[in-house]
Amino acid sequence: MQFATRAIHAGQEADPATGATVVPIYQTATYTQEGIGRNKGYEYARTANPTRAALEACLASLEGARFGLAFGSGMAAETAVMHLAACGDHIVAAEDLYGGTYRLFEQVGRRCGIDFTYVDASNPEAIRMALRPSTRLVWVETPTNPLVRLVNITAAAEAAHSGGALLVVDNTFLSPALQNPLSLGADIVVHSTTKYLGGHSDVVGGAALTHSEDLWSALKRFENTAGGIPGPFDCWLVLRGLKTLKVRMEAHSANALGVARFLEGHPAVARVHYPGLESHPQHALALRQQRGFGGMLSVELQGGGEAALRALERFRLFSLAESLGGVESLVGYPATMSHAGMPTEERHRRGITDGLIRLSVGIEDLEDLLADLEQALSPAL
Repeated sequence: MQFATRAIHAGQEADPATGATVVPIYQTATYTQEGIGRNKGYEYARTANPTRAALEACLASLEGARFGLAFGSGMAAETAVMHLAACGDHIVAAEDLYGGTYRLFEQVGRRCGIDFTYVDASNPEAIRMALRPSTRLVWVETPTNPLVRLVNITAAAEAAHSGGALLVVDNTFLSPALQNPLSLGADIVVHSTTKYLGGHSDVVGGAALTHSEDLWSALKRFENTAGGIPGPFDCWLVLRGLKTLKVRMEAHSANALGVARFLEGHPAVARVHYPGLESHPQHALALRQQRGFGGMLSVELQGGGEAALRALERFRLFSLAESLGGVESLVGYPATMSHAGMPTEERHRRGITDGLIRLSVGIEDLEDLLADLEQALSPAL
Protein backbone atom coordinates (compact mmCIF):
# COMPACT_ATOMS: atom_id res chain seq x y z
CA MET A 1 0.00 0.00 0.00
CA GLN A 2 1.11 3.57 -0.66
CA PHE A 3 1.67 6.15 2.09
CA ALA A 4 -1.75 7.85 2.21
CA THR A 5 -3.51 4.48 2.22
CA ARG A 6 -1.36 3.19 5.07
CA ALA A 7 -1.97 6.37 7.06
CA ILE A 8 -5.70 5.65 6.94
CA HIS A 9 -5.68 1.85 7.27
CA ALA A 10 -2.47 0.48 8.87
CA GLY A 11 -3.21 -0.95 12.31
CA GLN A 12 -6.81 0.25 12.03
CA GLU A 13 -8.90 -2.74 11.07
CA ALA A 14 -12.59 -2.66 11.95
CA ASP A 15 -13.21 -3.28 15.64
CA PRO A 16 -13.81 -7.05 16.07
CA ALA A 17 -16.36 -6.55 18.84
CA THR A 18 -18.66 -4.06 17.10
CA GLY A 19 -17.45 -3.57 13.54
CA ALA A 20 -16.67 0.10 14.27
CA THR A 21 -14.76 1.49 11.29
CA VAL A 22 -12.79 3.96 13.42
CA VAL A 23 -10.57 2.51 16.15
CA PRO A 24 -12.40 2.91 19.49
CA ILE A 25 -11.03 4.83 22.46
CA TYR A 26 -10.41 2.04 24.95
CA GLN A 27 -10.74 4.19 28.06
CA THR A 28 -9.81 1.61 30.66
CA ALA A 29 -7.11 1.28 33.29
CA THR A 30 -7.25 -2.50 33.56
CA TYR A 31 -8.58 -5.62 31.84
CA THR A 32 -10.61 -8.53 33.21
CA GLN A 33 -8.63 -11.75 32.87
CA GLU A 34 -10.08 -15.19 32.23
CA GLY A 35 -7.76 -16.71 34.81
CA ILE A 36 -4.18 -16.61 36.04
CA GLY A 37 -2.02 -16.16 32.97
CA ARG A 38 -5.03 -16.17 30.64
CA ASN A 39 -6.01 -12.86 29.02
CA LYS A 40 -6.73 -11.32 25.63
CA GLY A 41 -3.26 -9.77 25.33
CA TYR A 42 -3.85 -6.92 27.76
CA GLU A 43 -3.38 -6.81 31.52
CA TYR A 44 -2.81 -3.20 32.63
CA ALA A 45 -3.08 0.01 30.63
CA ARG A 46 0.34 1.41 31.52
CA THR A 47 1.81 -1.59 29.71
CA ALA A 48 -0.54 -1.72 26.72
CA ASN A 49 -3.82 -0.39 25.37
CA PRO A 50 -5.59 -1.34 22.10
CA THR A 51 -5.92 2.27 20.92
CA ARG A 52 -2.23 2.80 21.59
CA ALA A 53 -1.37 -0.43 19.80
CA ALA A 54 -3.23 0.77 16.71
CA LEU A 55 -1.30 4.06 16.74
CA GLU A 56 2.03 2.28 17.19
CA ALA A 57 1.30 -0.05 14.28
CA CYS A 58 0.35 2.86 12.03
CA LEU A 59 3.39 4.95 12.96
CA ALA A 60 5.70 2.00 12.38
CA SER A 61 4.17 1.45 8.95
CA LEU A 62 4.58 5.10 7.97
CA GLU A 63 8.24 5.20 9.04
CA GLY A 64 8.96 1.83 7.46
CA ALA A 65 9.87 0.44 10.88
CA ARG A 66 9.35 -3.03 12.33
CA PHE A 67 8.50 -1.64 15.77
CA GLY A 68 6.90 1.50 17.15
CA LEU A 69 6.26 2.91 20.59
CA ALA A 70 3.97 5.81 21.49
CA PHE A 71 4.85 8.03 24.45
CA GLY A 72 3.10 10.71 26.51
CA SER A 73 5.20 13.47 24.91
CA GLY A 74 8.10 13.97 22.55
CA MET A 75 10.33 14.54 25.56
CA ALA A 76 9.17 11.26 27.13
CA ALA A 77 10.24 9.51 23.92
CA GLU A 78 13.59 11.30 23.94
CA THR A 79 14.14 10.46 27.61
CA ALA A 80 13.61 6.76 26.92
CA VAL A 81 16.01 6.82 23.98
CA MET A 82 18.63 8.82 25.89
CA HIS A 83 18.57 6.15 28.61
CA LEU A 84 19.84 3.58 26.15
CA ALA A 85 23.09 5.17 27.31
CA ALA A 86 24.18 4.40 30.87
CA CYS A 87 26.37 6.11 33.44
CA GLY A 88 29.82 6.51 31.92
CA ASP A 89 28.56 6.39 28.35
CA HIS A 90 28.91 9.20 25.81
CA ILE A 91 26.50 10.80 23.32
CA VAL A 92 27.51 12.89 20.31
CA ALA A 93 24.77 15.42 19.51
CA ALA A 94 24.24 18.02 16.82
CA GLU A 95 24.88 21.60 17.92
CA ASP A 96 21.69 22.85 16.31
CA LEU A 97 18.87 21.09 18.12
CA TYR A 98 15.67 21.79 20.03
CA GLY A 99 16.23 23.67 23.28
CA GLY A 100 14.25 21.09 25.23
CA THR A 101 16.57 18.34 24.01
CA TYR A 102 19.59 20.39 25.08
CA ARG A 103 17.94 20.90 28.50
CA LEU A 104 17.28 17.15 28.78
CA PHE A 105 20.89 16.34 28.01
CA GLU A 106 22.42 18.99 30.25
CA GLN A 107 20.06 18.87 33.24
CA VAL A 108 19.06 15.20 33.28
CA GLY A 109 21.56 13.23 31.21
CA ARG A 110 24.65 14.68 32.84
CA ARG A 111 23.19 14.03 36.31
CA CYS A 112 22.85 10.38 35.25
CA GLY A 113 26.57 10.29 34.45
CA ILE A 114 26.20 10.52 30.67
CA ASP A 115 28.66 12.78 28.87
CA PHE A 116 27.79 14.85 25.77
CA THR A 117 29.78 16.38 22.93
CA TYR A 118 28.10 18.82 20.52
CA VAL A 119 29.30 19.01 16.93
CA ASP A 120 28.38 20.43 13.54
CA ALA A 121 26.55 17.30 12.42
CA SER A 122 26.34 18.52 8.82
CA ASN A 123 30.01 17.48 8.68
CA PRO A 124 30.31 13.67 9.01
CA GLU A 125 33.99 14.01 9.83
CA ALA A 126 33.10 16.13 12.88
CA ILE A 127 30.95 13.24 14.09
CA ARG A 128 33.78 10.75 13.55
CA MET A 129 36.30 12.94 15.37
CA ALA A 130 33.99 13.22 18.41
CA LEU A 131 33.45 9.47 18.78
CA ARG A 132 34.92 7.67 21.78
CA PRO A 133 34.98 3.99 22.76
CA SER A 134 32.17 4.89 25.19
CA THR A 135 29.97 6.60 22.57
CA ARG A 136 26.58 4.91 22.55
CA LEU A 137 24.46 7.31 20.49
CA VAL A 138 24.81 9.96 17.80
CA TRP A 139 21.79 12.29 18.00
CA VAL A 140 20.71 14.61 15.19
CA GLU A 141 17.72 16.54 13.91
CA THR A 142 17.17 17.15 10.22
CA PRO A 143 15.95 19.73 9.46
CA THR A 144 17.18 21.29 12.67
CA ASN A 145 15.29 23.47 15.14
CA PRO A 146 15.41 26.43 14.69
CA LEU A 147 17.97 27.08 11.92
CA VAL A 148 16.49 24.51 9.50
CA ARG A 149 19.87 23.03 8.64
CA LEU A 150 20.18 19.53 7.22
CA VAL A 151 22.20 16.50 8.20
CA ASN A 152 23.15 13.94 5.57
CA ILE A 153 21.51 10.95 7.27
CA THR A 154 23.37 8.27 5.31
CA ALA A 155 26.75 9.89 6.00
CA ALA A 156 25.89 10.44 9.67
CA ALA A 157 24.84 6.78 10.00
CA GLU A 158 28.10 5.61 8.44
CA ALA A 159 30.07 7.83 10.81
CA ALA A 160 28.15 6.63 13.88
CA HIS A 161 28.38 2.97 12.92
CA SER A 162 32.11 3.25 12.27
CA GLY A 163 32.51 3.80 16.01
CA GLY A 164 29.93 1.25 17.10
CA ALA A 165 27.32 3.91 17.96
CA LEU A 166 23.65 4.11 17.02
CA LEU A 167 22.19 6.98 15.00
CA VAL A 168 19.08 8.66 16.40
CA VAL A 169 17.21 11.05 14.10
CA ASP A 170 14.50 13.45 15.22
CA ASN A 171 12.16 13.55 12.20
CA THR A 172 9.57 15.90 13.73
CA PHE A 173 10.04 18.80 11.29
CA LEU A 174 9.32 16.73 8.17
CA SER A 175 7.23 13.78 9.41
CA PRO A 176 7.33 10.38 7.69
CA ALA A 177 5.32 11.88 4.82
CA LEU A 178 8.46 13.69 3.61
CA GLN A 179 11.41 11.74 5.04
CA ASN A 180 12.15 8.24 6.35
CA PRO A 181 15.49 8.20 8.21
CA LEU A 182 15.46 4.44 8.85
CA SER A 183 15.65 3.80 5.11
CA LEU A 184 18.75 6.02 5.00
CA GLY A 185 20.62 4.18 7.74
CA ALA A 186 19.29 5.56 11.03
CA ASP A 187 18.73 3.12 13.91
CA ILE A 188 16.01 5.01 15.80
CA VAL A 189 13.61 7.75 14.74
CA VAL A 190 11.90 9.98 17.31
CA HIS A 191 8.91 12.26 16.88
CA SER A 192 6.91 14.76 18.82
CA THR A 193 3.49 13.57 17.67
CA THR A 194 2.20 16.84 19.10
CA LYS A 195 3.39 18.46 15.88
CA TYR A 196 2.63 17.38 12.29
CA LEU A 197 1.49 13.85 13.13
CA GLY A 198 -1.34 15.10 15.34
CA GLY A 199 -1.55 18.18 13.19
CA HIS A 200 -4.26 20.15 14.99
CA SER A 201 -2.54 21.59 18.10
CA ASP A 202 -4.87 19.65 20.40
CA VAL A 203 -2.76 16.75 21.67
CA VAL A 204 0.65 16.14 23.25
CA GLY A 205 2.54 12.95 22.45
CA GLY A 206 5.74 11.33 21.23
CA ALA A 207 7.00 8.25 19.42
CA ALA A 208 10.11 6.17 18.83
CA LEU A 209 10.47 3.81 15.84
CA THR A 210 13.12 1.20 15.06
CA HIS A 211 13.91 -1.93 13.08
CA SER A 212 15.65 -3.57 16.04
CA GLU A 213 13.69 -5.86 18.34
CA ASP A 214 16.39 -5.48 21.00
CA LEU A 215 16.14 -1.69 20.94
CA TRP A 216 12.35 -1.86 20.96
CA SER A 217 12.42 -4.18 23.97
CA ALA A 218 14.76 -1.87 25.87
CA LEU A 219 12.65 1.19 25.10
CA LYS A 220 9.44 -0.66 25.97
CA ARG A 221 10.92 -1.73 29.30
CA PHE A 222 11.87 1.85 30.11
CA GLU A 223 8.46 3.19 29.11
CA ASN A 224 6.59 0.60 31.17
CA THR A 225 8.85 1.18 34.18
CA ALA A 226 9.03 4.98 34.04
CA GLY A 227 5.40 5.34 32.94
CA GLY A 228 5.70 8.01 30.23
CA ILE A 229 2.70 6.69 28.31
CA PRO A 230 -0.01 8.47 26.29
CA GLY A 231 -3.67 8.16 27.21
CA PRO A 232 -6.04 6.37 24.82
CA PHE A 233 -7.81 9.58 23.80
CA ASP A 234 -4.46 11.18 22.95
CA CYS A 235 -3.61 8.15 20.80
CA TRP A 236 -6.98 8.40 19.09
CA LEU A 237 -6.38 12.09 18.29
CA VAL A 238 -3.00 11.33 16.70
CA LEU A 239 -4.55 8.49 14.69
CA ARG A 240 -7.16 10.93 13.44
CA GLY A 241 -4.42 13.38 12.47
CA LEU A 242 -2.45 10.75 10.57
CA LYS A 243 -5.34 10.19 8.17
CA THR A 244 -4.75 13.59 6.58
CA LEU A 245 -0.97 13.78 7.06
CA LYS A 246 -0.02 13.45 3.39
CA VAL A 247 -2.36 16.16 2.11
CA ARG A 248 -1.54 18.46 5.01
CA MET A 249 2.21 18.16 4.47
CA GLU A 250 1.77 18.94 0.80
CA ALA A 251 -0.17 22.10 1.73
CA HIS A 252 2.31 23.09 4.47
CA SER A 253 5.22 22.69 2.05
CA ALA A 254 3.59 24.68 -0.73
CA ASN A 255 2.72 27.55 1.59
CA ALA A 256 6.12 27.57 3.27
CA LEU A 257 7.90 27.76 -0.07
CA GLY A 258 5.68 30.70 -1.05
CA VAL A 259 6.40 32.43 2.26
CA ALA A 260 10.15 31.77 1.97
CA ARG A 261 10.32 33.23 -1.53
CA PHE A 262 8.38 36.30 -0.41
CA LEU A 263 10.62 36.85 2.61
CA GLU A 264 13.83 36.30 0.66
CA GLY A 265 13.11 39.45 -1.32
CA HIS A 266 11.80 41.54 1.60
CA PRO A 267 13.95 44.54 2.62
CA ALA A 268 13.36 43.90 6.34
CA VAL A 269 14.84 40.40 6.10
CA ALA A 270 18.56 39.67 6.37
CA ARG A 271 18.35 35.92 5.76
CA VAL A 272 15.81 33.16 5.26
CA HIS A 273 16.55 29.61 6.41
CA TYR A 274 14.50 27.19 4.28
CA PRO A 275 15.90 24.21 2.32
CA GLY A 276 13.32 24.66 -0.43
CA LEU A 277 15.11 27.82 -1.60
CA GLU A 278 17.86 27.31 -4.14
CA SER A 279 19.93 29.77 -2.09
CA HIS A 280 19.94 27.38 0.88
CA PRO A 281 23.42 25.81 1.05
CA GLN A 282 21.94 22.32 1.44
CA HIS A 283 19.19 22.56 -1.17
CA ALA A 284 20.73 19.71 -3.19
CA LEU A 285 20.80 17.45 -0.12
CA ALA A 286 17.14 18.26 0.56
CA LEU A 287 16.28 17.14 -2.95
CA ARG A 288 18.13 13.84 -2.41
CA GLN A 289 16.91 12.70 1.00
CA GLN A 290 13.52 14.42 1.35
CA ARG A 291 10.25 14.19 -0.59
CA GLY A 292 9.36 17.80 0.19
CA PHE A 293 10.67 20.79 2.11
CA GLY A 294 8.18 20.99 4.97
CA GLY A 295 6.39 23.84 6.68
CA MET A 296 9.14 25.19 8.96
CA LEU A 297 11.43 28.14 8.29
CA SER A 298 13.28 30.74 10.27
CA VAL A 299 14.06 34.34 9.43
CA GLU A 300 16.76 36.74 10.60
CA LEU A 301 15.60 40.36 10.54
CA GLN A 302 17.79 43.28 9.51
CA GLY A 303 17.17 45.19 12.73
CA GLY A 304 18.14 42.38 15.11
CA GLY A 305 16.31 41.81 18.36
CA GLU A 306 14.47 45.13 18.40
CA ALA A 307 13.04 44.53 14.94
CA ALA A 308 12.03 40.99 15.89
CA LEU A 309 10.16 42.13 18.99
CA ARG A 310 8.35 44.86 17.05
CA ALA A 311 7.27 42.40 14.38
CA LEU A 312 6.11 39.81 16.92
CA GLU A 313 3.72 42.36 18.42
CA ARG A 314 2.13 43.09 15.04
CA PHE A 315 1.28 39.63 13.70
CA ARG A 316 -2.45 39.04 13.38
CA LEU A 317 -2.87 35.76 11.50
CA PHE A 318 0.36 34.12 12.68
CA SER A 319 -0.26 33.36 16.37
CA LEU A 320 2.59 34.02 18.78
CA ALA A 321 2.75 30.59 20.42
CA GLU A 322 4.91 27.66 21.42
CA SER A 323 4.82 24.49 19.31
CA LEU A 324 4.53 23.95 15.56
CA GLY A 325 3.02 21.71 12.94
CA GLY A 326 -0.66 22.56 13.35
CA VAL A 327 -2.99 23.60 10.56
CA GLU A 328 -2.80 27.19 11.83
CA SER A 329 0.27 29.37 11.29
CA LEU A 330 2.42 30.13 14.33
CA VAL A 331 5.35 32.44 14.95
CA GLY A 332 7.89 31.86 17.70
CA TYR A 333 10.87 33.66 19.18
CA PRO A 334 13.53 31.01 19.91
CA ALA A 335 15.52 33.29 22.23
CA THR A 336 12.75 33.30 24.85
CA MET A 337 10.59 30.36 23.79
CA SER A 338 11.90 27.10 22.29
CA HIS A 339 15.52 27.80 23.31
CA ALA A 340 14.99 29.74 26.54
CA GLY A 341 16.74 26.95 28.47
CA MET A 342 19.98 27.47 26.54
CA PRO A 343 22.46 30.00 27.98
CA THR A 344 22.55 33.21 25.92
CA GLU A 345 26.25 32.89 25.07
CA GLU A 346 25.79 29.28 23.96
CA ARG A 347 22.69 30.17 21.94
CA HIS A 348 24.51 32.96 20.12
CA ARG A 349 27.52 30.71 19.49
CA ARG A 350 25.21 28.26 17.74
CA GLY A 351 23.79 30.99 15.49
CA ILE A 352 20.44 31.53 17.24
CA THR A 353 20.49 35.31 17.27
CA ASP A 354 18.12 37.76 18.95
CA GLY A 355 16.89 38.79 15.51
CA LEU A 356 15.73 35.26 14.63
CA ILE A 357 12.04 34.38 14.43
CA ARG A 358 10.67 30.92 13.61
CA LEU A 359 7.61 30.37 11.44
CA SER A 360 5.40 27.30 11.41
CA VAL A 361 3.49 27.89 8.19
CA GLY A 362 -0.05 26.55 8.29
CA ILE A 363 -2.47 25.63 5.54
CA GLU A 364 -4.41 28.89 5.31
CA ASP A 365 -4.64 30.73 1.98
CA LEU A 366 -1.14 31.86 1.03
CA GLU A 367 -2.31 35.36 0.06
CA ASP A 368 -3.55 35.97 3.60
CA LEU A 369 -0.30 34.76 5.13
CA LEU A 370 1.78 37.03 2.90
CA ALA A 371 -0.41 40.01 3.74
CA ASP A 372 0.08 39.37 7.45
CA LEU A 373 3.83 39.09 7.02
CA GLU A 374 3.96 42.31 5.04
CA GLN A 375 2.08 44.34 7.61
CA ALA A 376 4.06 42.82 10.51
CA LEU A 377 7.48 43.41 8.97
CA SER A 378 6.99 46.80 7.36
CA PRO A 379 7.59 48.79 10.59
CA ALA A 380 10.98 47.07 10.83
CA LEU A 381 12.17 48.94 7.73
